[in-house]
Amino acid sequence: MSWNRFTQYTYHNASLGFALDYSRIPFPATFLTEQEPAVQQAFVAMKALEAGAIANPDEGRMVGHYWLRASKLAPTAEITKAIDDSLAQIRSFTADIHSGKILGSTGKKFTQLLVVGIGGSALGPQLVNHALGQPGADKMAVSFFDNTDPDGIDYVLGQLAGKLPETLVVVISKSGGTVETRNGMLEAAAAFKAAGLVPAKHFVAVTGEGSKLDQIAIKDGWLTRFAMWDWVGGRTSELCTVGLLPAALQGIDTDAMLAGAAAMDIVTRSTVTAENPAALLALMWHYETGGRGAKDMVILPYKDRLLLFSRYLQQLVMESLGKEFDLQGKVVNQGIAVYGNKGSTDQHAYVQQLREGVNNFFVTFIEVLKDRPQPAAAMQVEPGITTGDYLLGFYLGTRDALSEKDRHSVTVTINELNACTLGLMIALYERAVGLYASLVGINAYHQPGVEAGKKAATGVITLQQKLVAALKAAPGQHYTAEAAANSIGGSPELAYKILDHLAANGSIKKQVQTPWFTSTFSA
Repeated sequence: MSWNRFTQYTYHNASLGFALDYSRIPFPATFLTEQEPAVQQAFVAMKALEAGAIANPDEGRMVGHYWLRASKLAPTAEITKAIDDSLAQIRSFTADIHSGKILGSTGKKFTQLLVVGIGGSALGPQLVNHALGQPGADKMAVSFFDNTDPDGIDYVLGQLAGKLPETLVVVISKSGGTVETRNGMLEAAAAFKAAGLVPAKHFVAVTGEGSKLDQIAIKDGWLTRFAMWDWVGGRTSELCTVGLLPAALQGIDTDAMLAGAAAMDIVTRSTVTAENPAALLALMWHYETGGRGAKDMVILPYKDRLLLFSRYLQQLVMESLGKEFDLQGKVVNQGIAVYGNKGSTDQHAYVQQLREGVNNFFVTFIEVLKDRPQPAAAMQVEPGITTGDYLLGFYLGTRDALSEKDRHSVTVTINELNACTLGLMIALYERAVGLYASLVGINAYHQPGVEAGKKAATGVITLQQKLVAALKAAPGQHYTAEAAANSIGGSPELAYKILDHLAANGSIKKQVQTPWFTSTFSA
C-alpha cells in the first residue's frame, strides 16, 4: 500500500486518541463522491432519530440510546429527567453497596455480583467486565447467568459456592418475560433458598415499569428496581442501567465511559463525511459487501481484553442489519455476518484461510498503542524488545500478508484501553450501524426474526406439556414418537427430540429399538 493512500485515507483525532485507517479498502477515487448524496440522506435520518422521530414504526417507538450520554438532547424534559434520575440512583445504590450500608440477608457485605440476563443484557456487561476489570482490585467480582443451560448455571453456582451470603443478584429484562432470564432468576432464587438465604435481600431488578419482573420485585420486596425504557433496544443498552449498574458495582468508572461515548457522538454527528469516522466505517462496509452483505466482517482485536468485542458486535451488527425486508417492504435479505478471535491467537487459528482460502470477508484490526498501564517497566524478552513489540509485529505482519493476497482491511486504533476509549468504541459502532442501515434502506431497530424464534420455542414447550400429559394418561403403555405425536396432533420430529431429551434427564422412560426411530417412550 502506498504512503500517499495511507495519509489520504486515515482519519486521525488526537483529542480522542483515536484513528481509523481505511486506506486498505481499495475503493476507487470516485466512490466517496458517488455515495455522498446517500450519506447526506443518512445524516438527515440520523438527526431525525436523535430528535425523537418514530424510528421503529413496527413498534411505534423512538430510538434514543444517544440521549443516554447527553440527556439534555432528549426530546422531552421527562426523558431527560428519567436519564438523570437513573444515573443518580446508580451512583447512590452503588455507594451504599460498597460502603456496606446495604447488606445481605445474613448481614454480610456484598463482594460478589451475579448478573442474570441474555443478549444485550449480558453481552455488553460481559465485554466491559472483561475489558476493564481488575481481578483482586475490583470492588465486586462479577459472574453471569446468560443462558438457560442448566450445566452452565451449575458451573457458575459452583464458582460462587460458599459466597452466596455476600452475593448481589442483578436480574435484567426489559419486558420481564424473557424466558431465559426468568429461568436464571428462578434457579438463582432456588440456590439462595437452599443455602438458607432470603433471595429478596439479595436481588435487584432492571426492567420496564409495570413489567412481569417489576411486579415480582415489588411483590417479593427486592432491594430495589432500576428503570429500562422502551426507547432503548437491548443491543444498544450498555450505556444505560443495563450496563452501567454492573460496571459501577464492579468499580469501573462509568462517568468516563459515558464521556467517551458522548465525545464520539459529537464527532460522528459531523455532516462532513471525511471528518465522520462512523460514516467512513459504514461506507467501507458498503463498498466491501456491495451493500448486500456479500462479505463477512472479521474482527481481530490485538488486545486480549477485547476478545469479547467481536461477540458484542455480532449482536449489534447482525441483529440490526440482518433483515428480510427493506423500508418499502421489498424482500432484500440484508445483513453482514460478524466473527472474530484475537491477535495473535488468530495467527495460529484461521489466518491461514483468511490469506489463502475463499476471499469472502474483510478484516477490522483493532490496535491499542499502549501495551500495559506502566509500559516503562515492561520486561524485555530480547534486548530492546518486549512482548508488546511482538504483538505489534504480528498485527502489522498479518495485515501485510493479507494485503499481498488482495484481502482488504480497516484498522481502528486507540491510544490505550480504558473506560473512556471503550465508551467511544461502543458509540462509534452504534452510529456506524445506524448510518449503514440508512445507506441500504432497512430498519436497524427492530428484530422480528428474534421474536419468531421466541414464539417457536414457546410452541415446543406447549408440545412437551401435551406429550407428557398423553403419556401420563396411559400408564404402562409405550409409544413411538410418531404415535405420541399423532395422538395429540403434533410434529413427529419435534416429538422425538422432546421425548429423547426428557428420557435422557429421567423424566420419562425410553426403550431403545432398531431402527432408532421406532424406540418407544412411556411415563
